[in-house]
Amino acid sequence: MFRTWADAFPAAIEVCAAQLPGRESRLAEPPFKRLDTMVEAVAEALLPMMEKPFAFFGHSMGAMIGFELAHRLRRQHGLEPIHLFVSGRCAPQTPVTEPPTYNLPEPQLLEELRRLNGTPGAVLENPELLRLVLPLLRTDFEICQTYTYLPDTPLGCPITVFGGLQDTEVPRESLAAWSEQTSGSFTLRMFPGDHFFLHPTRHDMLRIIYEQLSRQIIV
Repeated sequence: MFRTWADAFPAAIEVCAAQLPGRESRLAEPPFKRLDTMVEAVAEALLPMMEKPFAFFGHSMGAMIGFELAHRLRRQHGLEPIHLFVSGRCAPQTPVTEPPTYNLPEPQLLEELRRLNGTPGAVLENPELLRLVLPLLRTDFEICQTYTYLPDTPLGCPITVFGGLQDTEVPRESLAAWSEQTSGSFTLRMFPGDHFFLHPTRHDMLRIIYEQLSRQIIV
C-alpha cells in the first residue's frame, strides 16, 4: 500500500517502505510474533540510514512499531525522528478492554476480519488464499494484542495522528491521548471512513505529511 507514496513527494524526501517477514517477496520467511523482537530487527536494518533527518509513519500495528522504534533509537543510540506520524491506533497507554482474538477458532476469526472490513471479500471467500494469509493475519493480531506498554519519557519530536470518523475500534479520545507521548507539538486529523480510512483519503494524508515535514526540513 505504500509502494506509490514516493511519487507524492519531492526528491528531497525519500520514502523507505519497510517490508516485514511473511509478506510479499518475504512470504516464505517466518513472521515475528512479538513486537519487541520485530522492533529490534527493524532498528538494526534502518540504523545505517539514520545519518540524515528521518520521520516515521505507521498505520495500526505500524503505528506501534514506529512509536517503539523511536524510543529504542533514542534510548540506545541517542537518535530521534524529526516527526512521528501515527494512524488508526489508540495511544499506547490506553487500557485494553477487549478480549484477544488472535487465538479464536478459524470461523470466528473470519467473522472478526469481516467486521474489521480490511481484508478483501475475494480473499475471505478463497480457501487457497486464506491458507496463505490467515496465519499472517493471526500473527499480526497476536503482536498487537500481546503488546505491553512500558511508560517512558515523552518523545521530543512532534506527533501527528490520523483517525477515521467511523472507526469504532479507535475512537477519537484514544487518538487524542497520543498527545501525552510528546513534549513537542501535537496534531490530530480525522477523516471520513472506518479503520482503513487511509485508502480513500490517501491524497489528503500525504499532503498533510508533506506540509508538516516541509516546515522542518528544506525541500
